[in-house]
Amino acid sequence: MAKGNSFLPNVGKPLREFANLLVDLHDSRFSCEAVHHAIEAFDRERGIRIERYHQTPESILSWIDQEFGGVWSSEAARSGVWVARDGVRRLGFAAYDARGLRFAWLRRLQEDASIGIFGPFGVIPEFRKQGLGPVLLAASMIALAERGYRHALIPAVGPRLVRYYGELTGGLVVDRFPLPCPDRPYRTTVLASGNGSNFQAVIDGVAAGRLPLDVRLLVVNRRDAFALERARRNAIDSRTLVWDRKGVSREAYDDSVLSAVSESNPELVLLLGWMHVLRPDFIEHFPQTLNIHPALLPYDARADRITMPDGEETPVFLGAHAVDDALAAGAGWIGACVHRLSCEVDRGEVLARAPLRVDPTESRDQLDARLHELEHKVLERAILRWTYEFKTLQ
Repeated sequence: MAKGNSFLPNVGKPLREFANLLVDLHDSRFSCEAVHHAIEAFDRERGIRIERYHQTPESILSWIDQEFGGVWSSEAARSGVWVARDGVRRLGFAAYDARGLRFAWLRRLQEDASIGIFGPFGVIPEFRKQGLGPVLLAASMIALAERGYRHALIPAVGPRLVRYYGELTGGLVVDRFPLPCPDRPYRTTVLASGNGSNFQAVIDGVAAGRLPLDVRLLVVNRRDAFALERARRNAIDSRTLVWDRKGVSREAYDDSVLSAVSESNPELVLLLGWMHVLRPDFIEHFPQTLNIHPALLPYDARADRITMPDGEETPVFLGAHAVDDALAAGAGWIGACVHRLSCEVDRGEVLARAPLRVDPTESRDQLDARLHELEHKVLERAILRWTYEFKTLQ
């Protein structure tokens, strides 16, 4: 087997230290009366309404994706949320009481039933330092107390924000840690069918030290897939498995794909433009399989429609022709999403996603170029999200 494309840590560079803060929800800073007056003042004096949702609506989740990078919405989807908006747009949000998260840094404190999780939390740049953030933060602390928690956990706080949260909440640091980084890169196999631009994005992320992966094998199902040339240039082993539909049964072909992937013994499988539906036993063999899809997929896998940041509701576009279907339907948005592979096509758990507004004045090539750029970003965020969660399984 060739050497492959492996993550090389930045030797000598100190790892950024993060912290978990624990907040006493009975602290006098969290006065219901004071927060209520502050919310009323924003409405009366500035026309900014601050509203609470016990479960975050889909339109707010897609707005969070648009404004804050495509990962936070997966946490907010499991939370209640406070949202601030004026008459034109949303200005900020604070989520609270997320449940079912699997991040490694939550492992020790998450089992304590007296602790509720705060965050994620964000304010758009032009409204920062105007007092909106502290009100959203305090309102979330009160919401956690109302749900019966005695403490709030503010998790994975970066060095520059520890003081900010400490001053606003009285929270104390209870853990310090670098973001989970494996002692070795994770063995990874990629399946692709075409150009392989997302495959290249993974290769580049690995080479730059951003993705802790050891890309050992590329499997393609088309002889003319340019992804093969990308593998050759980067000394990554490759296998070409073309399905001869006249001479080979689907079962036999799927056996050959399963066998080829098994030989590389992957911890992570990435489907990056792989145009062949894999059978259920592939998922049984490789449960850590992620797929990239050119559409915004909902967090509710049963949903057939999804709401975009501006309130436009569109069908959920599944399958190999999602972009074509969206444009044919006159949708104002497309998007990018990375999800766990499931037995239903494009219906697995979402790890990262982002919407992309369609510009009717641009060509299809221009739209595709913007989509590919977005896919590369979402893919990297999803892989990092996966590494933070996979650490809890080891």
